[in-house]
Amino acid sequence: QVQLVESGGGLVQAGDSLRLSCAVSGRTLTNYAVGWFRQAPGKEREFVSAIAWFGAGTATSYSDSVKGRFTISSDNAENTVFLQMSSLKPEDAGVYYCAGSMRLRMVGSSLPGARMSSWYNSWGQGTQVTVSS
Repeated sequence: QVQLVESGGGLVQAGDSLRLSCAVSGRTLTNYAVGWFRQAPGKEREFVSAIAWFGAGTATSYSDSVKGRFTISSDNAENTVFLQMSSLKPEDAGVYYCAGSMRLRMVGSSLPGARMSSWYNSWGQGTQVTVSS
């Protein structure tokens, strides 16, 4: 059984940085994909970023709202995925979830289905990120 546990959330001011971690257990990250989603109160859960390791290469994906500010990375030996968030804005606040997928397809260096939550079959419990202005 695959389990994912998020950590690293907290309260920061606008413009600050924060790094979230997602620890994956039950399998290696080989031929796997991990995505980050977030949900603010009263809003739909939205895609943030994803990383995948299908084949010899690595593919990443970012939502337009976080491109240039967030970076997804991993320590595969430790089965951990990170989301480095910089220049945080109040609209970045919410509960951040990591999710795993054995089905998300890699097309070249792209992840065309990464933003679709239906492709992910394992989810963490979330970690709260609060950004004050």
